[in-house]
This record gives sequence, C-alpha cells and structure tokens, in this order.
Amino acid sequence: MKEIALHNTLPRVFAGHDGIHSEVWQQDIKLEHGKRYLISAESGTGKSSMCSYIYGYRQDYSGSITFDGVDIRTLTVAQWCDVRQRHIAYLPQDMRLFGELTAMENVELKNRLTGFKSKDEIDRLFDAMGLSDKRDSLASKLSIGQQQRVAIIRTLCQPCDFILLDEPVSHLDEENNRLVAHLIVEEASRQGAGIIATSVGNHLQMDGATVIKL
Repeated sequence: MKEIALHNTLPRVFAGHDGIHSEVWQQDIKLEHGKRYLISAESGTGKSSMCSYIYGYRQDYSGSITFDGVDIRTLTVAQWCDVRQRHIAYLPQDMRLFGELTAMENVELKNRLTGFKSKDEIDRLFDAMGLSDKRDSLASKLSIGQQQRVAIIRTLCQPCDFILLDEPVSHLDEENNRLVAHLIVEEASRQGAGIIATSVGNHLQMDGATVIKL
C-alpha cells in the first residue's frame, strides 16, 4: 500500500455544522508510504473517528477514503483481513489489552497470528521499553503508561506499510515519549512504513513529521 487518501471526508455527526476549520475534514489529503504525519487535534474533533474510518471499523462518514485509489467501502472481508494483517498496524486509543493475560501473552497473541517477531526480538522490545520485569505481570495490574507501552510492542509485531497510532504517548512522560518514538521510527524505517500518529496535546516526538491540524 503506497497511499491512503481522504476525499472530502466528514463524520456524519458533523454534517450541517458551519465553520469547520480542518486540514483533514472536507479536504483532499494524501498520506504517503514512508512519510511521517502528526495529526494534531482538539478533543471532540474526530481523531479517533478518523482512525476507525481508516481501519475500517466505522463507515459513518460522507466523502470517501481510498487505499491506492480503491474506495475502502468496496473492500471484502478477506481484503480487510489482508489490510489488517500486512498493511496497517493499528494502536487504538483504548489499547484493547486483555486484562486477564500477562503483558507477554498479550503480545504473543498478536505475534502468533503474524509470526513477524522472534522471541528474542520481542524480549529486546520489552527491555528497550523498560518493561523487562513486567513480562509476566497481568495487563490489568500494570499502570496505564505501562499498558500503553505493551500495546505499542504488540502493534509493532506485524508487517505493515503504515503504522496508525491514536494518542500513542498520552500517558507517557517526556523520557518515555522519546523512547517510544525512537522504537516506532526505527521499526517504520526498517519496513519503509509511514507513520500516522494522532494527539491531543502530547505529541509523539519524532523528527521530520508533517503536522496536520484536524
């Protein structure tokens, strides 16, 4: 996948609202493979909706979204499975970890589907994230910031053309923000993938990113 494009897209809940000032909604924008984007938003402007639209979870919008020129509303279930397994790695804002599983089990659950990372590679990610002593801790017993880092490790356990991150560092301090950003950029560079990261205030600290105001 080389390009994700939004064409005059607007959440239906915003229909009829005057004075929408956005560089995303009701615009024609292209998000290109290999490039980095920070989607800067205020609360209630639809950043999580945008991510859900791109990932195919929701279709309550006007206009269109395309992958390499193909309207995503036309994709079959099999095609969506392929998109989610090989083309878009997604971190939702709510992380969606299984609280009854350990941190490592949450990551392994994803990696068993993709077979993308070796055990040593996953262990190195836990070490790099400062979570070496949390591998066997239940996800429900971790702090929110620790859960966020586990969810990021899980997100990186797949091949992709784009890494789509909804508020990936909202619960992290500046040091952990830099650490997470480095690992995400490193993985994206290894795969030649684009990065699309949303934020409300606390931006993922990566150089060379195009900032787009939602």
